Amino acid sequence: MQSTTGRTAPVGWGERIMAAITRDPGSAPHALRNDALLALTGAVIATALALFTDGGSTRPDVLDQGGRPNALGWALLLGAYVPIVWRRRRPMPVLVAVVALVVPYHALDYNHNAPTPAAYIALYTVAVTGRPLRTIATGVVVLGIALSVMLTVSMHQAVELLRISGWIAAVLFFGIDVRFYRQYVSAIVERAERAERTREEEARRRVAEERLRVARDLHDLLAHTITLVGVQTAVAAHVLAADPDRLDRAAVARSLDDIAETCRTARGELRTTLEVLREGQGAGEGRGPLPGLAGLPDLAATARASGAEVELEVRADEVPPAVGAAAYRIVQEALTNAVRHGGRKDLTVRVLLYGGEGALRVEVTDDGVTDDGVGEHGDAPADCGFGLVGMRERARSVGGTLDAGPGENGGFTVSAVFPLPVNRKGEEAR
Repeated sequence: MQSTTGRTAPVGWGERIMAAITRDPGSAPHALRNDALLALTGAVIATALALFTDGGSTRPDVLDQGGRPNALGWALLLGAYVPIVWRRRRPMPVLVAVVALVVPYHALDYNHNAPTPAAYIALYTVAVTGRPLRTIATGVVVLGIALSVMLTVSMHQAVELLRISGWIAAVLFFGIDVRFYRQYVSAIVERAERAERTREEEARRRVAEERLRVARDLHDLLAHTITLVGVQTAVAAHVLAADPDRLDRAAVARSLDDIAETCRTARGELRTTLEVLREGQGAGEGRGPLPGLAGLPDLAATARASGAEVELEVRADEVPPAVGAAAYRIVQEALTNAVRHGGRKDLTVRVLLYGGEGALRVEVTDDGVTDDGVGEHGDAPADCGFGLVGMRERARSVGGTLDAGPGENGGFTVSAVFPLPVNRKGEEAR
């Protein structure tokens, strides 16, 4: 959370402590510096314990000094805190080094309280970074070594060590609990990151699908509109240039009216597409009614206005909106290709849609000229094949298939099959 001034809100001590507990020791920032401070703090505490407590020592020379160790004792005591600086990098070697310095310190019967912080820190580090079985075995070994040393000093110190051995077990099990807690938090964070990556991938996939859908819609809309406008403009130009003295004003007016109507229809569809993009909604949301089989007569009428003879036959009941939209767009693209690449003034296009046996079948055939392989109608690279690719993608989007190519008797044929859902009675869904 950020304040109104734009600065990051301060982090409390509780949050810092929890972050330190849950953080992986190997990846903690400033680890060496923090461990050096920890070692220094432990040495200061040990010095205070050695100076102001007797520590249970039984040696007369030590008791005469008020419980304080001599020069050798100070060297062993303070030296035990030096390895703590590297406790995160080498937990087990640090524990061995601490034990190697603390054991002779205790054997010489100096203040037994002073080296305790170093031993606890080393044991905790091994517990929090190692496997539980190894941690327990290490604790047993360390306790056994300490007990053996204390037995050589005095029976009283050995019994005292057994009495406080519960603290050693508490330190070890606390380290094990912290390790398990870190693993638990790490697993939660990993699952959250995995879920976030999944959401991001899903969002990218939806964006890609939406871009592909918009590309198909724009291609179908603009290609169809531009083709029809071009044909209708050519008709008007031909009428104007054919016989200027006997100008057929009615034919020119019809051509211009057809151009205006085509532009209005295209403008409406384009506005719908742009509204979806501006609102940032996903596919199928807020798009208004999808085009369907009911719009096929208008497509046929528009193609007829361009000079083609269109025979439309629909023998299918209501189909799911997605299937109807795919069929509509495929028929639209097929009519556009026929008008654009048919190559004949008396072009005839037959459009047949019929349902049965759990499927909707669409067939669009024309008797145009295709032996020159020009453009998209012959799947040549002149138009990069976007029309045929778009039709196949639309068919696959609803689980259908599409075939396109030259017909047996010339011309071009587009054939698509769309599966339809079946209700409980085994009839086609209506």
